Amino acid sequence: MDDTGLKSPADEGDITRWLSAARDGDRAALDQVLARLYRELHQMARRQLGGQRGQTLNATALVHEAYMKLAGRAEPHFDDRAHFFAYAASAMRSVVVDYARQRLAQKRGGDLHRVTELPEDAGGGIRLDDDMLALDDALNRLSGVDKRLAQVVEMRYFAGLSEAEIASAQSRSERSIRRDWQKARLFLLASLQEN
Repeated sequence: MDDTGLKSPADEGDITRWLSAARDGDRAALDQVLARLYRELHQMARRQLGGQRGQTLNATALVHEAYMKLAGRAEPHFDDRAHFFAYAASAMRSVVVDYARQRLAQKRGGDLHRVTELPEDAGGGIRLDDDMLALDDALNRLSGVDKRLAQVVEMRYFAGLSEAEIASAQSRSERSIRRDWQKARLFLLASLQEN
């Protein structure tokens, strides 16, 4: 990054080379990508867990758990930065959902209840409760219908990326991301209210 905080072309070139090396099985190259992007991943995690006080899952733990999922892949295959962040969002989702399941398993009477709203974003933090599990189920159903819409939700809701950031990562227009987000929200709300 340069002094303004923007990614320099050299950063992008390094990340692209490391991702290519990681595809070829170079674990050290994946470590380099994670080290370079750690601050961005940590900011995403902190934004998502902002409302959780007194929980054992904090931003650092979320990034480290997501890293274990990323590094634990048999053959890391990330085509580019967007693919890496899409997988990181998916890994964070998996960690958060597993954590919510664990918390509910420890809690007596942790039955699921009906979710009646889906916030525009998770800027106040993801609630680690039965709503999270219901959302995960609905998101799995959405993925079966349209993987692209599910990926937009993961990147927006679980990684905390803005529409502009998702558009940039996916080389698409902000307008198309906004449409996908609205379609996905409608599907998820209907699915959540059904159950």
